[in-house]
Amino acid sequence: MKRIILEMGMGTDLYGEDYTKAACRAVDDALRHSSLLLFRSLELPHEDMEVYVTVGVQCPDKVDVAEVAAKLPRGKAHVSVVPGGQNIKHDDLGTTSVVASVAIDARYPFSKENG
Repeated sequence: MKRIILEMGMGTDLYGEDYTKAACRAVDDALRHSSLLLFRSLELPHEDMEVYVTVGVQCPDKVDVAEVAAKLPRGKAHVSVVPGGQNIKHDDLGTTSVVASVAIDARYPFSKENG
């Protein structure tokens, strides 16, 4: 497997303390930065691509990895959640804003036949 793309993103949930929502927004942010034209240009099947998503949040156990994986439009998703991101407390309101960071690492099994 050869890495073909590495993208980063950031997402937030400002009022609901929803770690999954923040993670999904971070994936959306990362995906907006990329365009994988090589599949069409080289006539490669995108089903062979593997996509590794690493999510960083303060409470990793509160992220629904299946929901995050569903945000990926192509490839086989592998999602892991690690400690990271940031929580920002609003003392006056008694709320916490959640900030998630994401790295998306897409890999493809190139061979001599396909490049």
